[in-house]
Amino acid sequence: MTPPLRKLSLTAHVTFSVGWLCAVAGFLVLSIAGLTSQNAEVVRGAYLAMDLIGLYIIVPMSLAALATGLVLSLGTDWGLLRHYWVVVKFVLTILATILLLLHQFTAVARAARRVSETAPGTLPEVGHLGTQLVSDAGLGLLVLLMITTLSVFKPWGRTAMVDVKVPVW
Repeated sequence: MTPPLRKLSLTAHVTFSVGWLCAVAGFLVLSIAGLTSQNAEVVRGAYLAMDLIGLYIIVPMSLAALATGLVLSLGTDWGLLRHYWVVVKFVLTILATILLLLHQFTAVARAARRVSETAPGTLPEVGHLGTQLVSDAGLGLLVLLMITTLSVFKPWGRTAMVDVKVPVW
């Protein structure tokens, strides 16, 4: 990968990763507001906004961060399997993305559906989903912060795959 292309790929990766992290932080704030507020419109707005943020910001950002990270690892000397921190970061990103997709199309969508079916002015009841969304968002934020920390500190050294070359087309 040429230096300008590497810089462009790195810029895209950092942008999508930071966007994902920030969107999850906003999602966490909304989930706490939805769980704790006694104002029917705040609760309704929080869960409907969470559904939109998840669907149109968090999901695309997570997929883009995963794709650009894969491009960077395969297109640079870091490699996908040459350093423990890259392997752990890749595995955590894949798991976080899979869980996010499951979460978005089950719990988040269900909570949004419940609040939209509640009569205006009536405090929507989402049941255990409110607590689940707060804990899932908090855990997701923690995982993304761990991934970020791995990117900065690059711990653990090289794997046994140091000399394996992955062809780049």
